[in-house]
Amino acid sequence: MTEILSSREDKIYIVVTQTGTILSRMLKAITRASYNHVSLTLDPTLTAIYSFGRKNPYNPFIGGFVLESPHFGTFRRFSETEAVVLEISVTEEQKRLIEDRLTEMYINRHDYTYNTLGLLLASLRIHYQPERSYYCSEFVRDILKEFNVVSPTDLPSIPEPIQFLKLASVREIYRGKLRKFPRLQFN
Repeated sequence: MTEILSSREDKIYIVVTQTGTILSRMLKAITRASYNHVSLTLDPTLTAIYSFGRKNPYNPFIGGFVLESPHFGTFRRFSETEAVVLEISVTEEQKRLIEDRLTEMYINRHDYTYNTLGLLLASLRIHYQPERSYYCSEFVRDILKEFNVVSPTDLPSIPEPIQFLKLASVREIYRGKLRKFPRLQFN
């Protein structure tokens, strides 16, 4: 009976965005990609979105593990943020383990750093990822891989946010302004 319960399907969500910040516009010019930030949430109303990004919406130079939301921070400051919300199926057990990991990371968020050098080197196709240091797409890739949500070969060692849109296991549920995401109305 326990095996049946643990194999029930659940959902998590990948949020791929383009905020319009100076950094995101620079990344867009370099990558030529429409979206240059990616986050992960367990909540279909996007109440708590996890990523590596700017800690202060007014200071792009201090980054780390952050809790994002359309209601505060960078997404609120940049209210014209474009987004694609992707749904991905997981088991209840995978979702619980991911939730535990995200909670642990948030509690210890001061132990994590933004992988600025890794992001710069990524533009030269050089992989560099010190322990406990991520940029947004490394973080989402590592969570999905660690909990077997995606195959180790689904995402490269130097992931880009746009690549999450191409995963076979995702289903696009929204594309448009993040602030207009329909489920925000119920939150």
